[in-house]
Amino acid sequence: MNKQRAQEIAASPVMVDVTYEGVPIYIQHVDEERESARIYPLGQPEQEQEVPLNSLMEG
Repeated sequence: MNKQRAQEIAASPVMVDVTYEGVPIYIQHVDEERESARIYPLGQPEQEQEVPLNSLMEG
């Protein structure tokens, strides 16, 4: 996923279907410099992690 799209999703009030390794996730923050995102699996905010943007899939 490119960083512009990841930022749009993170800022949107509408839930967008995004997955990381096949798991539906919520994007909490996008780090432009590192081209990464802070994410967590839906319903599991305690499992927050930072992952590369190119590992996120929309749809």
